[in-house]
Amino acid sequence: MFLRKKAENGVVYEYSDRLGTAHLFSTRLGGVSTDEHLASMNLGENRGDSPDNVRTNFDLLTAVIGKSFSDTVRGGQVHSTNIRTVDCFDRGKFFESTDGFVTASDGVVLTVKIADCLPLLLFDPESRVIAAVHAGWRGSAAGICAEGIRKMRELGANPAVTRAAIGACIHSCCFEVREDFADSVRLMCGSELAHKVISYRDGRMFADIVKLNTEMLLGCGIPPENIDANPACTCCEGSLYFSHRATGGRRGTMAAVITL
Repeated sequence: MFLRKKAENGVVYEYSDRLGTAHLFSTRLGGVSTDEHLASMNLGENRGDSPDNVRTNFDLLTAVIGKSFSDTVRGGQVHSTNIRTVDCFDRGKFFESTDGFVTASDGVVLTVKIADCLPLLLFDPESRVIAAVHAGWRGSAAGICAEGIRKMRELGANPAVTRAAIGACIHSCCFEVREDFADSVRLMCGSELAHKVISYRDGRMFADIVKLNTEMLLGCGIPPENIDANPACTCCEGSLYFSHRATGGRRGTMAAVITL
């Protein structure tokens, strides 16, 4: 089950009680950013906010799990399937063209940023391997979550005991797509899966990226009872979340973080 909490320092965050290691999904509340479209927990470096605000916001957010901005690893997300294996010596680094991270090292805080895309956090409690994945529709259709599982397995993880938490993202109520989405899903995932995740209303096409990634996680061997998905739609709830779709791109950025 996903729960919401306000920390003593004012940060409003969400977490899954099923995951089993320190993690959280930020909302847009509890930071120091003051511009209307960024207020107040903006974690995006390229949204027009000051670097000091972004760093302070990261420090406020990661303090909830006893860490700081200098413990994070972050990526220049490009909607790819590029997932990097990191360790504690990578703390504080920023990696270009990277949409996810895995590690078996204590202390490093894996970070992905979102504002409608799907944030996925993974944890194998037996091998103590974690992953953080940024899954937009292109990355989802290309199988980025399966790539995350593959990279975890290289570190000894077992999908049969791995737990998955999917944070708030845009849902099928709001995620209208064009035929290129359907074509991409059919090409990369097959017509059967495309049929499951694409629906039609009033002559328009909508996609369910939560179901798309859930089906892929199940296909990788993660048991259904180990998958927890936040039902909240970022596009519907603009007072709580940043949404690229709802604002036409004038917005801040949220983050999902996980550490051992």
